[in-house]
Amino acid sequence: MTQNENMLNEDGSYTGPASLSPIPLNLGSPMIKPEDKGKIRANAVEAMHHYASQEMALLKKQADLIMEQVREIEGRLKISEKIYESDMRFTPVIGQTYHLYEKEDHFKLSIIAPEEWGNSKTIGTYLATVKLLGDHSWDVINKAKK
Repeated sequence: MTQNENMLNEDGSYTGPASLSPIPLNLGSPMIKPEDKGKIRANAVEAMHHYASQEMALLKKQADLIMEQVREIEGRLKISEKIYESDMRFTPVIGQTYHLYEKEDHFKLSIIAPEEWGNSKTIGTYLATVKLLGDHSWDVINKAKK
């Protein structure tokens, strides 16, 4: 119980100092209005839903970004597997750019770009231009149009 509640008589009248009264004592007292608890609850629930929706949208955006990164890594793995299955007649150097070709049922990695073949015989269908990364996976710089 507060000090003000101790000063209320059994009939509800207040006997303490006017400045501490929990009820208006004269016409000049500030008006005390009862709180509309239903309105307070509705506003709180609306605010809660608004902020929760914002947070969920942000998390969804982050999840979409993570899934895009997963797809990029999967793509790098697939092309890396093709390259390591390919016919390589040299040791690739980290940071260098190479070109992947497919001929019949096998792959070939070459230092020669598709536009550099000219009229001479090509080694197959161009698939991608790749770069060897430090972790020995391959970054796809350019992919053939399908």
